[in-house]
Amino acid sequence: MPAVPRHRAALRRCAGAGAVALALLGAGLPATPAAAGAEQPDLTPFYRQQVRWTACKDVELPKDMQCAKVTVPLDYARPAAGTLDLALSRYRATGKSRGSVLLNFGGPGGSGVSQLGQDAKEFMGLTNGYDLVGFDPRGVGRSSPVSCGDGTGDPSADAGDDEPPDVARPQALMKALKQLTLRCTRNSGPVLSHIGTVNASRDLDVIRQALGDRKLNYLGFSYGTRLGAVYAAQFPYNVGRIALDGVDTLTESLAEQGVAGARGQQTALDDFLDWCVTDRGCPFGQDRRKAGDAVVKLVRSLDEDPVPSDFGGPFTGQDLVDAVGQGLYGKDLWPLLERALAALTDDGDTRGLQNLSSGGYALPHGQHRPGGGLVGSADIPVDNLSAALMAINCADDPDRPSAGRLTRDLARLDKEYQQASPVFGRFRLTQVLLCYGRPRGTDFIRDEVKNVPSAPMLLVGTRGDPATPYSWTVETAKRLGPAAVVLDNRGDGHTGYTSSTCVHAKVDDFLLYGTLPPDGSSCPADGDGGAVTDSSD
Repeated sequence: MPAVPRHRAALRRCAGAGAVALALLGAGLPATPAAAGAEQPDLTPFYRQQVRWTACKDVELPKDMQCAKVTVPLDYARPAAGTLDLALSRYRATGKSRGSVLLNFGGPGGSGVSQLGQDAKEFMGLTNGYDLVGFDPRGVGRSSPVSCGDGTGDPSADAGDDEPPDVARPQALMKALKQLTLRCTRNSGPVLSHIGTVNASRDLDVIRQALGDRKLNYLGFSYGTRLGAVYAAQFPYNVGRIALDGVDTLTESLAEQGVAGARGQQTALDDFLDWCVTDRGCPFGQDRRKAGDAVVKLVRSLDEDPVPSDFGGPFTGQDLVDAVGQGLYGKDLWPLLERALAALTDDGDTRGLQNLSSGGYALPHGQHRPGGGLVGSADIPVDNLSAALMAINCADDPDRPSAGRLTRDLARLDKEYQQASPVFGRFRLTQVLLCYGRPRGTDFIRDEVKNVPSAPMLLVGTRGDPATPYSWTVETAKRLGPAAVVLDNRGDGHTGYTSSTCVHAKVDDFLLYGTLPPDGSSCPADGDGGAVTDSSD
C-alpha cells in the first residue's frame, strides 16, 4: 500500500445472490505467467510493433512532449481475445540517445503520462543519455481506465469510505462492500478482469521492445518499485538499469501493510505537531499533548457532523484524514498543511485541505478533482485514481477472508488499527476492507518474486518514510537476493530522489553511467552535510 512523494498525491485505497456470483466470476483472476513447459501463446504481433510518436492532443499535456500508444493483449493467455492500447509520453534525449528510461511514479493508479508532463524538470538530468518515457498502466489514466462510476467522484460511497467502518454493524458493511464490487465491475469493462502488477509487468516488456530497447532501464517510485521487482522476476535477463525508490513490500498482506502504514503516518503526524506547536499560527495551540488530542477530536467531530465542502457534498473526518496524510509526505508541505488546517478550524474553509487531497499514494503531483480525475482530462473518470488503486492492490493480494471471519475479526482489527494510530487507523482499515467481494488475487508476487538472477538493481529506502517503511527496503532486498544494492537515505519524507540531492545524484549516476554505490552505503539528510558513507548502521 504505498504512495506518491511531492509528487505527494495520496490515492484513496478504495475501496440477488446469483447476480453477485456472476459479477465475481466476471471479475476473474489476474493472469500469471505460463507454467514452465506449457505451450506459450503467440505474442509475436505485439513484440513486432514499433512506437510512433506524435504531438500530444490532450490540452493538459505540455506542447513539447510527445505521445504514443502501444497495443497489448487483454489476456496474455488468450492474445486473440482482445487488446488494449497503453498510453505513453516522452521527452527526447538532449543529445545522442542510448535508449529510453521508463518511469512509474507510484500509486498504484497514478498517470505516468500526465505526471511526466507535470514534473519533468525533476528528471531532466536523465535526458543527457535517455529519452524519458512515462506510461499509464492498464486500467489507469488513458489506458482503458477503470471506474466505480456513480458520477460523484467518490467511487466508494456505497462502501462507506467517507465514514469509518461501523464495527457494530458488520453485516451491513459486508453488504455495502459487495455492492461496491458490483458497481466497479459494471463500470470498468473487461480490463478489470486482467488488471494487476503481473499483467502490467508483461505490458512493460512489450513497451520495452516496441521502444527498440534491448534491456529495460527503469525508475520506479513507491508502488512503482513493486512493478519493477515483478518485472525483474518475470524477465530477469531483460533487466538493464533499474532503480527503485521508496521500496514496497512483496510479502506483507494488505492488512499488515495497513497497520504499518497507519503507524508510519501517526509518527509523521507526531513530528508535524512537534513542529506546529512551536509556531504561534498553529491551529492546535502551543501545548503539544493538547494538540494531539485536538486532532483526534476534530476528526471525530467531522465524522459525526461534516461541514460543506467547496466542491460540493460533505467534508468528513475521513476526508480530513486523507488530506492530512497527503500533507505529511514531506516537511516542505508542512507550512501548507498548517495553513489549510487553520482555514478549516477558523472559518470552516475546506479548500486548502481538498487541494492537498487527491485520493491515494504515490509521488506528489499536480492538481486533481476531488476523487482523483486529472484536471483537463475529460476522458478519464473522476474516480480513476482511487478505483485503479483499489483494483490493482486487490488483484495483487491473495488473502480473501470470508464474511464470517471478517465479521468475527472486525472489532479486533478496529482495535489493532486504532492502537497503531487513533487518527489514521480507521481510514486504513476501511481501505483494507475494500477488497472484500473481489476475486482472490495472485500468489505470484508473494511466492515467486525472490532470488532474482538479474543485473544489479539499486534500492533506495528513506529512514523517515511514512508510506514505505525503511524495513520494507531491507526485507525486499533480501527477497530479491544478490542483485539488490541498498542505498540508505537518512532523511524524511516519502522517497528520496526529489528531496535528497545525494540520492538524486546516486540514482542518476547509476542510470546514466552504471555506477552503483556500495551496498549498505547511506546518504545524509539534506542540510546535515557530510559525504555518502559505507555504513548501513
